[in-house]
Amino acid sequence: MKEKLVSNEEDIIERFREFVEKNSSDQLRKTINKGHSSFYIDYRLLDKFDPELCDFITDHPDKGLELFSKAIALIQIAEDAKLNLRFTNIPETKRTNIRDIRSKDIGKMITIEGLIRQASDVRPVATLGIFECPLCGTKIEIIQNETAMKEPVMCSCGRKGKFKLIDKKLVDTQRLVIEESPESLGTADAQPRRLSIFLTDDLVDPKIEKKTVPGSKVLVIGVIREFSIMEQSGTKTTRYDLAMHANNMETSEHEFADIEITPEDTKIIKEMANEPEINAKLIRSIAPSIFGYEAIKEAILLQLFGGLKTERPDKTIVRGDIHVLLVGDPGVAKSQLLKYVASVAPKARYVSGKGASGAGITAAVVKDEFLKGWSLEAGALVLANKGIACIDEIDKMDKDERSAMHEAMEQQTVTISKANIHSTLKSETTILAAANPKLGRFDPYQPIAAQIDMPPTLISRFDLIFTVRDRPDRDRDEKLATHIIKSFTEPDELKPEISPDIMRKYIAYAKQHCRPMLTKEATDQIKEFFVSLRSQRHSGDEESIPAIPLTARQLEALIRLSQAAARIRLSDTVTLKDANTAIRLLKSCLNDVGVDTETGELDIDRIVTGITATTRNRIVNVREIIRELEPRFDGNVPIADIIDAAKEKGLDPIKVEEIIEKMRRDGELFEPKSGILRRLQG
Repeated sequence: MKEKLVSNEEDIIERFREFVEKNSSDQLRKTINKGHSSFYIDYRLLDKFDPELCDFITDHPDKGLELFSKAIALIQIAEDAKLNLRFTNIPETKRTNIRDIRSKDIGKMITIEGLIRQASDVRPVATLGIFECPLCGTKIEIIQNETAMKEPVMCSCGRKGKFKLIDKKLVDTQRLVIEESPESLGTADAQPRRLSIFLTDDLVDPKIEKKTVPGSKVLVIGVIREFSIMEQSGTKTTRYDLAMHANNMETSEHEFADIEITPEDTKIIKEMANEPEINAKLIRSIAPSIFGYEAIKEAILLQLFGGLKTERPDKTIVRGDIHVLLVGDPGVAKSQLLKYVASVAPKARYVSGKGASGAGITAAVVKDEFLKGWSLEAGALVLANKGIACIDEIDKMDKDERSAMHEAMEQQTVTISKANIHSTLKSETTILAAANPKLGRFDPYQPIAAQIDMPPTLISRFDLIFTVRDRPDRDRDEKLATHIIKSFTEPDELKPEISPDIMRKYIAYAKQHCRPMLTKEATDQIKEFFVSLRSQRHSGDEESIPAIPLTARQLEALIRLSQAAARIRLSDTVTLKDANTAIRLLKSCLNDVGVDTETGELDIDRIVTGITATTRNRIVNVREIIRELEPRFDGNVPIADIIDAAKEKGLDPIKVEEIIEKMRRDGELFEPKSGILRRLQG
């Protein structure tokens, strides 16, 4: 039996040597001449040369790599080289889902694909311990494959225990946590499974490490190992955890490559794009079970297609992602819309406000239990890079967690500086968010920033803000009731005209192949709208602060929206019609949330700062009145005198009292005695 095994081993060595000499001798020579420590073997070529060799390395990777290394040593050009053998070009049929890994896979070589959720620091780990017997001086080598250092049980001289560690072999090691990518999950609600991956030696080379930051998509081939789960007391349990020792890892840069688009699909997509009513058809296919909201559904459609990311000559980057915020009354299907988008969009993540921490949204530094260092863990916005994040109840998130989103929304990066880790992660993510007003119902007479618990600076980063209001209307209510009842009695009637699968492929195709550029007609239309709106005559006297109807941020939003409208037609040019679509949607939002109810004028400050130009003018006037009265009262000004002076200037006493209360809350004024105000100097 032993002779047969030796014969088989010799046969395997000979066949592998023959494979390398026939298919990879030039590559082997280049690897050695350049001083590289890894020799890459094309799995497909090996499988074509000898399928039995592939099966052997898959079922017995440790023995197989040992024999393959012996085969390499027999080749003259590599006889003194110490090379790591790594496999590449693994066929998709050989890939395994993380959720499908079982105990039968222990000791086998498998391939997995997923997103890097967590990455630890690189630390040296002992793979071999050399011990000396204090009695006879014998040196004993012990292979280390567990977290605790394993010592010899007994020396050849008979001595037991207390051996001296005189040397060890260290290898650089990094631990990654890989999570299943959203595209590989069966349903939108499935919980992605995770697996620990250990990278060693040149797989933690600084050049490779830069590509394996959290949020990156990777393909890993390696051997599944089991680790005993330890109790807090330090004793081993009968339960084991699984991890993978990586043989090779490749990054996957193509975010939409997972969506397989066949030639038949391409033909269907191009035919759809030529239909005159394709926009209306796509809008009707978004959440057909939800009645109405055509403008919101159109905005979501444009958001899914997105604009173009632009890098200017001075290296500043303008995002192409379109952010949309829905604010409104309870029970108006905001969450349902977000859930639908999360299920239909490529690479989507759904999170809910209260259940999301800052780490869950952006990134965090966490303790690494294996290597006892620190790990960088990616949140939803990083994991959804080049995709879409649906954040429900964004107003319920903690203030610190919301503040971390500022950078992610505009600069599209997430920077972490904690526990000796300084890293910048990519977050080119589209955000669709929903929020509820503080008092339950939306009040059109209050600025939006005063109604939802979010800073105006964050609200202003959304390109489109829609209010979803539940107002009684007999005709609409009748249609709504009919629609809801039909969803129970005749659910097949509410099937989308375009299936989610085809829509997903349509979006992926448009993002891959269409880079629409602005035509002169579209440029002139957008410029005319922007300039004419900002230069229109405003109410009030010449000295008052004018209302600013929109800023450069809204101009950039118009360009993104018009590019997305062109992508829907699979066009490489932005036409006048596309520009008008963008202007119509933006005007709809501005009229909804950006109109000063007192003057009837558009005022972007209602969104950007939460204070309208009218209110700001009143604050300026009240400040001036207080300054004028201070010398008469030695700084302690009676409120009654302030209101009387304001009346003479034509200001409403009730509004003046509101301004005084606001200035008191902001710490600008304080009340040393009842009915007396004093200004804080500073």
